[in-house]
Amino acid sequence: MFWPLTIRTYQMLKAPLLMSWPAMRCATCLLLACWIPAQMLADEPTSAMLYTTGSAWVNGSEVPKSAAIFVGDMLQTRSDSSASIQANGSSVMVMADSLVKFEGPAIEIEHGGVRVTTSQSLAAHAGDVTITPKASSWTEFQVVEADGVVQIIASKGDVTVQDPQGTTTVAQGGQTTRDETTGPEKKKKKKKGGAYGGTGSIMSSPWVLYGGLAGAGGGITWVLLQHSPPASPACRTDPCQ
Repeated sequence: MFWPLTIRTYQMLKAPLLMSWPAMRCATCLLLACWIPAQMLADEPTSAMLYTTGSAWVNGSEVPKSAAIFVGDMLQTRSDSSASIQANGSSVMVMADSLVKFEGPAIEIEHGGVRVTTSQSLAAHAGDVTITPKASSWTEFQVVEADGVVQIIASKGDVTVQDPQGTTTVAQGGQTTRDETTGPEKKKKKKKGGAYGGTGSIMSSPWVLYGGLAGAGGGITWVLLQHSPPASPACRTDPCQ
């Protein structure tokens, strides 16, 4: 009695299941089409919201109080303004008088400073220095670049600092400094001013140029003085005959 009832139940349910399979397949494809891009955006955001306090520029154009910012955009603040970048699971406070580049999973600091709060391991770059949260948990750190020196402060959680010299860890509450660049690029950058002086060859120095001209003039004068006095118009030979 139980067995025929089971067979009959299966036969009754079989037809609706077979008829609904195309619909189920379409629903599954639609779900995957929405889920995969969402996962990609969650891992590596390509855009974020920008909120400004005071005047700020994106790619050289002044932006309103709020706007969208995309990968590759350059953000600049004035000495009396600041900005906030809000991405998925991350917040970046851009300090006054700063120039930064939004790179999605990272922030590139050209000048100035940022304060990063993230649960998505958002990194910060300043020249050859890369700062990354050590754990995939809420981490807050501050990075300031000025005159080729990078200062890192780990406010919440540990961060990893990587540069051409190696990789170190800055524990929560600690801080450290790094040179923005090393090697020939560092020397070239410092030669633009400061202790290394100006650029250009020694022959382009005005003091060397004036000294050369004075020396040449003195030599010509000495040669002329060594020559015999010119003959007078009435006497074409020296001595007069």
